[in-house]
Amino acid sequence: MKLTNLLALLLAVGIFAACETSPTNTNNSTNVNTNTASANSSPTTQNLTEIERPQKIKDMMAQRGEQDQAAPTLKIVQPADGSTINSSTVRVKLELSGDLKGYHPGMDMETKMGNHIHVILDNQPYEAYYNLDQEFELRNVSDGEHTLRVFPSRPWHESYKNEGAFQIVKFTVKNGGADTTKPATTNSGQQMSNANSNSNAAANASATPEGKDMQPSNANTVDKTKPLLTYSRPKGEYKGADADAIMIDFWLANAKLQGDGGEYRVRYTIDDGEPKYIDKWQPIWLTGWTSGKHSVKLELVDKNGNVVENGEFNSTTREITVTK
Repeated sequence: MKLTNLLALLLAVGIFAACETSPTNTNNSTNVNTNTASANSSPTTQNLTEIERPQKIKDMMAQRGEQDQAAPTLKIVQPADGSTINSSTVRVKLELSGDLKGYHPGMDMETKMGNHIHVILDNQPYEAYYNLDQEFELRNVSDGEHTLRVFPSRPWHESYKNEGAFQIVKFTVKNGGADTTKPATTNSGQQMSNANSNSNAAANASATPEGKDMQPSNANTVDKTKPLLTYSRPKGEYKGADADAIMIDFWLANAKLQGDGGEYRVRYTIDDGEPKYIDKWQPIWLTGWTSGKHSVKLELVDKNGNVVENGEFNSTTREITVTK
């Protein structure tokens, strides 16, 4: 009887152990699958890499003949520098000259691309001006001092960087009668600023167009003779193949970067990533973008890494959208 009881006891223990082992293994398997699913559903880590000029841009340049060796120069005829305008409507008139080598602003209606002028009111995102023979007006410009910056650009928005290409004027609107609950626009309806009053900025946020994350517009205390960084690209939404490599480009006045024999650097920060530097005045292309919204900050800094003060224009952040 004792032997029989012992055998029965051993058999019961074995069955109990087998029952306990099975759920434990099942739980381990579930944990692995859950972790894998969680990893797959988490956002892809963005790893941006600087690359050379994309082949599609090289192909466009090859088709343009000598245009990219041109040295277009601009003159702002209106508004005059230092002028006072008693109207919220400000006419912009430009004259183009220089060694053009075939460069001429104009949009191809099929591709919706072409040479153009970047027009910037205060420190807002630019508006592209394609036809200098057509009127270009800033409307509903608020009272106060403003700056206007212009420079010629290629179809893919890379700026020309020759002497005389960049022009800046300061003007004042006095008793213009602007509706401060609404943004400044062009005569074609393109938004050029946010609502002119801080109290109305939030109310007008829903009307802000893609790529124009604008703050209330003013000129602060910009000094045209001091180092000045003008943010140009990236801007707006990038889809499909256009999102493979995104260009950073800017205009630099009254300063030289370290790689060009000067003492300044351009620092760029994507989202909350590690700041990096551009030491030669030329565009860079970054690849590895993930879908979604991204912030891009460009700053002009001195040899000690301090932002160079000039009306707060030397540190600018824009938001872009990448869709893949």
